[in-house]
Amino acid sequence: MRHSKVVKKLDRNRAGRKALFRQLEINLIKAGRIKTTVAKAKALRPKIERLITKAKLATPASERFAMAELSNPLAVKLLMKEIAPSFKGRAGGYTRIVKVNSRRGDGADMAVIEFVK
Repeated sequence: MRHSKVVKKLDRNRAGRKALFRQLEINLIKAGRIKTTVAKAKALRPKIERLITKAKLATPASERFAMAELSNPLAVKLLMKEIAPSFKGRAGGYTRIVKVNSRRGDGADMAVIEFVK
């Protein structure tokens, strides 16, 4: 039974899920918006918002945390220098999820997740 379990497994094992979220986070940071399934977007939102909240502190520890999470120096640099400072006056809610048309191949519900301006 899954009583009080919060992790959305997304039909993957732990390593696959970690790799999936790492790539989604990197792509979102680099592009500013990505198109993915609704389930993945909803599972990604708390992770990316936690990352931005830590990056807003602009400390060496927060930079190390971001590097450990992303493993991509370019994405960490973009996060620390551009994205996090743009949300300085905002206390959360850095992303928005907008539902779009279903995927043609399998009918999966799709969404666009993007940073709020």
